[in-house]
Amino acid sequence: MDAVENATPAAGADMEAKDAADSFTKVKSKKTQKRKREQDGAGMDTEEPVASKRPQFPPISGDKLRGPDEMRKVAVPAHRYTPLKDNWLKIFTPIVENLQLQVRFNLKTRNVEIKTCKETQDIGSLTKAADFVKAFILGFQVEDALALIRLDELFLESFDVTDVKPLKGDHLSRAIGRIAGKGGKTKFTIENVTKTRIVLADTKVHILGSFQNIKMARTAICNLILGSPPSKVYGNIRVVASRTAERF
Repeated sequence: MDAVENATPAAGADMEAKDAADSFTKVKSKKTQKRKREQDGAGMDTEEPVASKRPQFPPISGDKLRGPDEMRKVAVPAHRYTPLKDNWLKIFTPIVENLQLQVRFNLKTRNVEIKTCKETQDIGSLTKAADFVKAFILGFQVEDALALIRLDELFLESFDVTDVKPLKGDHLSRAIGRIAGKGGKTKFTIENVTKTRIVLADTKVHILGSFQNIKMARTAICNLILGSPPSKVYGNIRVVASRTAERF
């Protein structure tokens, strides 16, 4: 009897251990799962690739490509109202006749508003017209600004004298005087050598020209602001201009 009683608790302990083992779920290691995924991927690669057809879209019309009418606004400061009024016909004519755009001056908001219409053919003409008006507002002559409409490789760049060197008072005035020169001689020389147009408006400098020419003019103006004598600047830009002419 004692032997039977001793065997019964041992059997009960084995049954409890088995139930506890069954209650826990076996978690697979990450390495096993990764190896299985790689095997599945290798099996999938052996299958033949399915030939995909290239989608065919019908050609889009010019009206849909143009999209809805767009508008650009160019703000006009108070000191440019009179020049804008005097030269309005010269500004209005190329924008309407050559670029087929609509233009008006909004008296309430003091903005020149340029808008596309049904007759507009080139999408980029709106940007050209906005750059043309902006160049005139910054102080360029209409004839010079008109080159932005006729030529594609022309750009407009503006920077402040104090961006080059933080000057104040008389030092700032002398730097602007060095850029202009006596009677505008230095400015005209830089314009003629680099084939650009330069406008000095207070501490702002605006340059109109091609990318390479703007770079040459900007370097010359920065050297003048930093204190280089004009004679040295003339020599440097003439050397650079002659090298550029030989290269092309």
